Amino acid sequence: MAGNWLLAWRNIWRQPRRTVLTMLAIAFGAALLVFSIGLQLGQYDLMIQNAVRLYQGLFQVQQQGYHDDAKIRTSIPGIELLARKLRQQSGLDSIAARANGFALISSAKRTYGSLVVGVQPEYEKYVSTLPGVIKQGRYLSSDNAHELVIGESLARNMKIKPGDEITLMGSGRDGSIAASIIPVVGIYASGSRELDRQLVQMPLAAFQDIFSMQDHGHAIVIYHEDVKQQSQLHAVFKDLIADQQQLVVLSWDEIQPGVKQMIELDYSSGWLMYIVLVAVIVFSILNTFLMSVLERTREFGIMLALGYTPYNIGRLVMQEAFILTSIALIAGTLIGLGVNYYFYIYGLTFSGMDEIARMYNMPAVIRPQISPDSVLIGPGIIFLFTLLAALYPASRIRKLEPVEAMNHI
Repeated sequence: MAGNWLLAWRNIWRQPRRTVLTMLAIAFGAALLVFSIGLQLGQYDLMIQNAVRLYQGLFQVQQQGYHDDAKIRTSIPGIELLARKLRQQSGLDSIAARANGFALISSAKRTYGSLVVGVQPEYEKYVSTLPGVIKQGRYLSSDNAHELVIGESLARNMKIKPGDEITLMGSGRDGSIAASIIPVVGIYASGSRELDRQLVQMPLAAFQDIFSMQDHGHAIVIYHEDVKQQSQLHAVFKDLIADQQQLVVLSWDEIQPGVKQMIELDYSSGWLMYIVLVAVIVFSILNTFLMSVLERTREFGIMLALGYTPYNIGRLVMQEAFILTSIALIAGTLIGLGVNYYFYIYGLTFSGMDEIARMYNMPAVIRPQISPDSVLIGPGIIFLFTLLAALYPASRIRKLEPVEAMNHI
C-alpha cells in the first residue's frame, strides 16, 4: 500500500510545471473561498449586530401572543422588578424594560400617528444606540420625567424642535383616554427611516402614568454583543423565566424575520459565484488528469500486460489526484485562514464607513468570521468535486486493451 502512494507521489512530479500550475489554481481557489466565505459571514455578523443594537435587542421577553398581536392589555406585570431580577441573575447590565403604545401626537400645525415607547433611560443606553444619536437637544433625563425624544423625520414633518410641546392622545390599558401635553427635549437620527418617522420615547414611569399601565410593561429587551452565543443565552433566559409560564423569550430572528430572510437570500446568491469558481477549479483538475492519462496510455498498456488490473491502475490515478488536491487545498486553506486572521485582528473597513458609523453610533469594522464553517466548507467542496472529476479519466483505463495501448504513440 505504501508503495502505491510513493509511486503516485513520483507520478505527479513527472510534469512538475503542470503540477505546480494545477496546485496554484486549486490553492488560489481555496484561499479565495475561505476569505470570501469568512468575509461574507463576518458581514452578516455586523449586519445582525447593527440590527439588534439599534433598537430590538438580541432577545425580548414578552407575554405569549404579544408579538403576533400587540395589544396594550397583553402586558407583563411588575416589569421593572422582573428586569432587575434578570440583570442580577444573569450578570448583564444590558437588560431594559419597555412599554409600547400607539397614539396620535400633535404639534401646533400637524398630527401624526406614532409608536410611543416607555423606556428606562438608565438602562436603555445598554440595549439601544438611540440614546447615543441625539442630534438636537438631549436624551431622557430620569425615569419620572415627563418628556419626549422623537425621530428626525417626525420632527421635520411636524415642524418642531427641542423645547416645543406636543399633545399626545391614545388609549390606556384599562380603556381610558391617555392624554398629555409633553415637551420634546431631544431629536435623534438613527439612520432608519422607519424609526425616525414613527418612534417616540419617554421615561417608563411617565408612560405608565399616562397610559394607566400601573407597574406593567410589554417587553424586556436583552442585548449581548456576541451574536454567536445566542443559543446559550436563549437557554439561560428561558430557565430564568421558567416559573412564569405566560412569558416567552423571542430571539432577534423571530422579532425581525426580514433581516434573517435577507441574509439567507444574499448567502444563497453568493454561492452562485462560488459555484462558478469551483467549476473553474474542477475543470482545471479534470484537464490535468485527462492529459496525464492520455500521455501514459502506453505505460498503462505495459502495466496491464504485466498483470495489473484496470482497478489497480485507476486507484493509482485517484491516489495521484488525492495527493495533488490535498497539498494544494492545505496550502490554500492556510493562506485564506491567515488573511482572515489578519483582518479579524485589525479589521476591514471601506472608505466612508467610519464617518457613517460614528454618525449613527454603530461599528464600522468588518471582521471575517473564523469558524469551522467558514474555513472548511469551501475547501471541502473543492476536494469532493475534484476527486469526482478525477474519476472520469480514471474510468477510461477500463477501456484500454493491452496490445493497442502499448502501440499507442
